[in-house]
Amino acid sequence: MLRVNEMNTFIGRKRIVKNVSLQVSPGDIVGLVGPNGAGKTTIMKTILGLAKFTGNISINDKEVTENNHNALSEVGALIEHPAIYPFLSGLQNLELYSHDKHDVMNIISMLQMDAYIKGKAKGYSLGMKQKLGIAIALLNHPKLIILDEPMNGLDVEATIGVRKIIKQYAEQGTAFLISSHILSELQKVMTRIVLINDGKIIVNRDIKEFNQISHQKYRLDTEKNEFSMQLLKSNSIPISKNEDYLLVKKEDIFKAQDILYKNQIHLKEMSPMNANFEQIIVSILEKQRGQHHEK
Repeated sequence: MLRVNEMNTFIGRKRIVKNVSLQVSPGDIVGLVGPNGAGKTTIMKTILGLAKFTGNISINDKEVTENNHNALSEVGALIEHPAIYPFLSGLQNLELYSHDKHDVMNIISMLQMDAYIKGKAKGYSLGMKQKLGIAIALLNHPKLIILDEPMNGLDVEATIGVRKIIKQYAEQGTAFLISSHILSELQKVMTRIVLINDGKIIVNRDIKEFNQISHQKYRLDTEKNEFSMQLLKSNSIPISKNEDYLLVKKEDIFKAQDILYKNQIHLKEMSPMNANFEQIIVSILEKQRGQHHEK
């Protein structure tokens, strides 16, 4: 659905996005993750033909250039702030962009906007404006939907509703590219993670594959934890302590068991430790920064 090949984006003479290549297939929900200023919004704007770039971008095999936006006819987008006319009602805003009245009413109902949709948009709260921006992006059954921070200003109920809608559209074959700093929300919907730092992709993985990283350490509890810790260290096994437990890397687990058994130390518990999503992202970024400083 979307192919990006060796894309470099420039603001003035400064290169903001560096050699980015990625693919999004029908039904994919790709999460664009990274620290502030990493280049996530710039990548999205470039795909929408809103920035000067080199490389190739194609949507459904149609090329996007700075001057030719025909390929974007099947793309819905919400970037930064919703493009809303304040003196029109929410309904009139939707009707401006829509080709199908039934589609409009369906989206209003899905996003639970019926109560205020006929009121002027200038009187909307941040959350109401955000919902209207999402509604505009969903109009006309797009093949690709690009959402920049879609959960901004939404309450818990609205967030759950938007999540369900994203999954529903993806099941029907719509592709999504979504950036969000609320990683826990993105984690619940995305099928692939693309981690960006300093304008470059540093991780591009299927989410199931990525989640396996979370089982990197095992928690051990023995009848003699202090002695066990010294023993394992003296056998060159990296080990740390967390509260009353010992932490051992996954690859060292069998070796650790053998050493404890030889020394007649009974193991009371051994279980995988789940690192949460944010911790994994932070540790990858820290590792990358460390490598960058070494260079």
